[in-house]
Amino acid sequence: MSQNSNPYEHTPTAMVFDVFTEVSNELIGLLTHRSDAATDPAERESWWQRDLGVRDTRRAVDPQNRQALLEHIAAWKLEIEQLKVAR
Repeated sequence: MSQNSNPYEHTPTAMVFDVFTEVSNELIGLLTHRSDAATDPAERESWWQRDLGVRDTRRAVDPQNRQALLEHIAAWKLEIEQLKVAR
């Protein structure tokens, strides 16, 4: 069985948008937690600004722009994994 480089190849764009939303929610949750848990005000603000950046990006991406959705899903999944490893 060959590895599919695009797991969303046969997925409707509306469902890709749902995945985009869920992945962004997971990342926002992790970033909010990091911000809330930070004891240093500068670190807290840094996490919060990253959180706001994800929220802004989520609002800015056209839900019909499949390529942009896929790019953000991939980038955000990578960031989620990095945040989980760096606990």
